[in-house]
This record gives sequence, C-alpha cells and structure tokens, in this order.
Amino acid sequence: MPVIRLHPPFDHGAALRVPPAHDQKNWAVLWHWLGEDAQSVAEADAAVQVRTPEGPVVAHCGDWIVLSHSGSFHVAHTLRPLDS
Repeated sequence: MPVIRLHPPFDHGAALRVPPAHDQKNWAVLWHWLGEDAQSVAEADAAVQVRTPEGPVVAHCGDWIVLSHSGSFHVAHTLRPLDS
C-alpha cells in the first residue's frame, strides 16, 4: 500500500552570510545567488538590500540571507554593537 503524504517534505532551504567588504570572492558568490532580488547599498559598506515578502530589507556584514523552500529570501540579522 502506498504512503499518503499529508504535508510536503520539509525543506530547510539555504542560507548565505553577508561577507566583509574585503572578501571579493564571497561577494561574487552572494551576488550570483541573489540575482535580481538584490541591489547594493551605497551608504553602507558590506551591505546589500534584499527583496523579501515583507519588502526590501538591508542585510549587513554578518547577517544571514535565507532562501526559504517557497523561493523567497529572508534576512536574519545578527547582533551588532550599538554606536555611542
């Protein structure tokens, strides 16, 4: 008897971390991976603006950009020290 799946198999998706400004190799990988869903941020060093379902979100160095199983990008921000 065949197994009937009530839910699709869970797909964890994929994620890439925003690299430091000097890491040209990983920036090239990130730009290729994001494609048309991203643009550079002129005001910030090592930052990228990503199109998400909630609207554009800026990801800085150290943040994670997650590609969900639905095909949408999401940004997981890391803690950054506050400027005094």
